[in-house]
Amino acid sequence: MGGGEAVSVVAGIGCRAGTPSEAIIAVVRDACARAGRDPATLAAPAFKAAEAGLVQAAQRLGMTLHWVSGADLAAAQPSCVTLSAAAGRATGVASVAEGCALAAAGPHATLLLPRIAHAAATCALAESRA
Repeated sequence: MGGGEAVSVVAGIGCRAGTPSEAIIAVVRDACARAGRDPATLAAPAFKAAEAGLVQAAQRLGMTLHWVSGADLAAAQPSCVTLSAAAGRATGVASVAEGCALAAAGPHATLLLPRIAHAAATCALAESRA
């Protein structure tokens, strides 16, 4: 990386209703270990803002929590590589974790780690060079 570019890494999350913070933390730690990167931001869809597990996970991980709007999540879909018909039926978008990571990382974001799935939560990592 040259030119003094700042790199921001974001962990995008998808989860089932009522997912405990421990499950979210586990999938984030797994993603970080696989990619060898440590995100500063946890991004989740705004329609999950009532999920206490997401808020608690961000706090326990020491990450900023970014709520991704429906419009931004939809706009990121063409850049997603992992698509889920089940997620599409449930949420209206086929890639929640990747879409959140890419949307929160900004317009020049690239996917570092495609979606990985644990039992109740998914995680993807994206980075942006600013």
